Amino acid sequence: MDRFLAMKAFATVVEQGSFARAAEKLGLSVSACSRQVADLEAHLGTRLLHRTTRRLSLTESGALFNERCLDLLGALEEAEREASSSTSQAKGTLRISCSINFGVRHLAPAVGDFLAANPDVKLDVSLADRYVDLVEEGYDLAIRIGQVSTPTLIARRLGDTRLVPCASPDYLRRHGTPRTPADLAAHACLTYEYLAMRNVWRFRDRRGREQSVRVSGPMHANNGDLLAAAAIAGIGVAMEPDFIVADDLAEGRLLALLPDYEPPSASIFAVYPSRRHLSAKVRVFVEFLATRFSGANWQARGKV
Repeated sequence: MDRFLAMKAFATVVEQGSFARAAEKLGLSVSACSRQVADLEAHLGTRLLHRTTRRLSLTESGALFNERCLDLLGALEEAEREASSSTSQAKGTLRISCSINFGVRHLAPAVGDFLAANPDVKLDVSLADRYVDLVEEGYDLAIRIGQVSTPTLIARRLGDTRLVPCASPDYLRRHGTPRTPADLAAHACLTYEYLAMRNVWRFRDRRGREQSVRVSGPMHANNGDLLAAAAIAGIGVAMEPDFIVADDLAEGRLLALLPDYEPPSASIFAVYPSRRHLSAKVRVFVEFLATRFSGANWQARGKV
């Protein structure tokens, strides 16, 4: 048994989710691909995959071994790139996950410059406000906002954003302007699914004392643009990242609230799986983003 070929077959089966698709990608027959994985399991003395007529899934041992396979295969790929004449040029498809709001507003305008400078890279971008499992879902990197607590991920800070409590002039005329965080308990507040504690908004006063208030209201959503549009329509008070509402604040469609209280800030990160050898396409793209967003200022103005 050629262990390298068997490991490559196994990792490709996991990636593709079937022996048939893996065999097609590797240029093998399905039986040859299946035999490679079976021989690998026999060599290791453990089952790596649960097989049913409908799907494949990793065993506990298989999940651990797959991570090691990816490390080793990635290291070999990196070594081959370093030994070739094209080591300085990123190549291949880069799979990226990003939130809808940040992706449309800030990632999309930036990628044209990246692709122009790296013509051998293609981008496969998936926009979703949920957290994706980079390894299980096959992404090379993600752009995330807020704390990165997964120990298997490497995080590169790209910049900072902060939350802004805001409402439309029409809403404030009808319902009054909150002056303290506690006042928000009596207002219609628009809550966001992926805020750490979606119904509790936190603030810090000028003396550094923390305050929190439990809020409620007529609308809850998993998308910041939707909540910003609802706030502009006068439905209620939203707590929005400044990179979403900066233009609305500057043009008066929304007014920032509570000038004596500071909501939490958050960092924006590029995150990627913790592997010993980082592919050139990921490394170059992360460096591009760090340069592109260095010193970016989405800070909101126009508080009332």
